[in-house]
Amino acid sequence: MRIVIARCSVDYSGRLDAHLEQATRVLMIKADGSVLVHADGGSYKPLNWMSPPCDLRIREPEPAEAEAGITEVWEVEHRKTTDRLIIRIAEVYENVEHSLGTEPGLIKDGVEAHLQKLLAEQVHLLGDGVELIRREYPTPIGPVDLMAIDPHGVHIAVEVKRRGEIDGVEQLTRYLDLLSRDSTLRPLRGVFAAQEIKPQARVLAEDRGIECFVLDYDTMRGIDNPEDRLF
Repeated sequence: MRIVIARCSVDYSGRLDAHLEQATRVLMIKADGSVLVHADGGSYKPLNWMSPPCDLRIREPEPAEAEAGITEVWEVEHRKTTDRLIIRIAEVYENVEHSLGTEPGLIKDGVEAHLQKLLAEQVHLLGDGVELIRREYPTPIGPVDLMAIDPHGVHIAVEVKRRGEIDGVEQLTRYLDLLSRDSTLRPLRGVFAAQEIKPQARVLAEDRGIECFVLDYDTMRGIDNPEDRLF
C-alpha cells in the first residue's frame, strides 16, 4: 500500500469524462493495482478511481505542464478498456509505502455459525417442548444445521441463514427429501430460520410446507431485553 498526500488535479476519460481542479488530496495505490483519489470528506467513497487490472506509469511533465507548476504526472490505464486516469501532481506533502501483508478477512457479527449455536441453545424458540437432537445432522449431501424433535415426536430439520433467500430454501428442500427416506425420522417437517427472509423465499418455502422463522439476533444474545423497552 502506498499513500501519497499531494496537491494535484485529476482527469478521467472512458465511459464518461470528469475533471477535478487542483487541490490537496490523498492518493492510494493498492497492491492489487487499484488507484484511488480521496478528499477529506465524502465518507469512504473516493472522488475518482481506477480498478484493476490497470497499469500506472509516472512520467516527467511536458513543458506546458511544468510551466503550470506540475512536478510529475501519473498515467493510469485500464488493460481491458480505454479508461484512463491522469493525475498531475504539483506538490507532494507525504509519501508513505508499507506492505500490509495477507488480509485475513472480515468476521461478521451474527454469522450463520453463531446463529446456529444460539438457536441450538435456545431451541425452545421453535415451540414449547422442542428438544435438540444434534447440530450438523448428517445427510448424504451435507449436514442440515439442526435436528430437533417436538413433544409429539415430529422431527424438525432446521436450516439457519443470516439472510434467507431462495437458494437456502432449495438447500433445505434437498435435505428434507433425503432425510424423509429414513423411517426413524418420520414424521418430519422443515424450518427455514434466518434474521431476514426474502419475500420470494418465504413464498417458495410455504408452498413446499416449510415453516419460516425469523431470528431476533439481539434478543437471542441477550442485548435486547423487552423489559427494558419504553414501548
